[in-house]
Amino acid sequence: MAEFVIETPKGKWEIVCGLEIHCQIISKSKIYSGASTEFGADPNVNVSFVDAGMPGMLPVLNQKCVRQAVKTGIGLNAKINKYSNFSRKNYFYADLPQGYQITQFEYPIVGEGKVIVDLADGSTREIGIERIHIEQDAGKSIHDLSPTKSYIDLNRAGVGLMEIVTKPDFRSPEEAGAFLKKLRSIVRYLGTCDGNMDEGSMRCDASISVRPLGSSELRARAEVKNVNSVKFVMQAIESEAKRQVELYENGEDMPQQTRHFDPATGGTKFLRLKEFSDDYRYFPEPDLAPLVLSDEYIQSVRDEIPELPDEKKERFVKELGLTTYDAIVICENKETAAFFEKAAAGHDAKKVANWLMGDFFAMLNEKKIELKDSPVSAENLGALVELISSNVINGKTAKDVFALMVKTGENPEKIVEEKGLKQVTDTSEIEKIVDDVIASSPANVAAYQGGKQGLFGWFVGQVMKASKGKANPVVVNELLKKKLG
Repeated sequence: MAEFVIETPKGKWEIVCGLEIHCQIISKSKIYSGASTEFGADPNVNVSFVDAGMPGMLPVLNQKCVRQAVKTGIGLNAKINKYSNFSRKNYFYADLPQGYQITQFEYPIVGEGKVIVDLADGSTREIGIERIHIEQDAGKSIHDLSPTKSYIDLNRAGVGLMEIVTKPDFRSPEEAGAFLKKLRSIVRYLGTCDGNMDEGSMRCDASISVRPLGSSELRARAEVKNVNSVKFVMQAIESEAKRQVELYENGEDMPQQTRHFDPATGGTKFLRLKEFSDDYRYFPEPDLAPLVLSDEYIQSVRDEIPELPDEKKERFVKELGLTTYDAIVICENKETAAFFEKAAAGHDAKKVANWLMGDFFAMLNEKKIELKDSPVSAENLGALVELISSNVINGKTAKDVFALMVKTGENPEKIVEEKGLKQVTDTSEIEKIVDDVIASSPANVAAYQGGKQGLFGWFVGQVMKASKGKANPVVVNELLKKKLG
């Protein structure tokens, strides 16, 4: 693993970082009310009396949200707590009509777990999960519609969240970025959160501190709130760590504080001094009973867990012969992995992976389309690879066929048949073309036989040109070597 160290003329420093990730639970209704969780509705449409904090309105726990949290805990190799309860976290803000948030404090639904992340140098790192608790989201304050007013949209108020809290195990921005990608992949596989950071359904707070390299102390930290992309989380960690190092080396104190990441500058800005748990005056939620889960219930959720990215990656490497890197890339996205498996069925999986990660991904990027909108189906991609493997067409022709597949959506066999693109494998036919090329180029033959070995590629090119790209390159090479001497 590459070591990330902040080095200055005065010394070496390391980062100590933990993350809190708020994942919006996939559920049709909110965690304590029946209001819809639909994204993109007009402001203040999806709001019940409970969400609006009306007096006398009592919360009712959404069982789907509970099941989704348990499923996520199992997916993160975490302990599922049979007993958990709810608390009120008291604070005042305009987008929190109740004046408190119903959350879990002392007894969360999920305990300690771990996630293995893959790093760019091929190494892995184990990141500890501290806990997962479920809670309600706040509404949204909008400050840029008026120079004098703030607007409040309560559609998001009461939407179920899983807050996933890691241990302070990150020592580099790369590790944090890799963890967020892995977490997003896992919850998408599980179907518990869509992971769309740009829509706010997955948001990240990073608690960052620094210490002299080799030290084991934990210093005061800054919490950078609501960072909404993997790239920005990595930038926030690095820039905030460098800011803290500069403070310490200048002899200044680093108070615990909450900060905001500014994408325009790549740095963080002070918001307020960091609150402590006492500031929130937690106390047990009187309107919700403790949550008690049976072994049978937990097992029933465990039985629903699909094959997750790490398991799928190992299977692709062991059974299909993919490289670890290829398997990691393909398995990061559930839909991509499913597309690949369908394309590879009955074909050379490694060649399918090469086409998928090469020309196919390039086509999606160029057209700026999602996998589900691809004009080339998984079956047709597999069929194209089979045509190459069985020597019906060669690699160069395959690229032309693929371009036509993208344009028409047709299967490659039909395109090859209609366009007359089948590879010439008849040795006698190819031999005649080779003889013609040699006979028409006596000067180049003499030069090649005189020591200019680089001309061999020219002869290959001439034969392929004369055959309109249909000649089998292997046969062409063998015949030219034999005849040129």
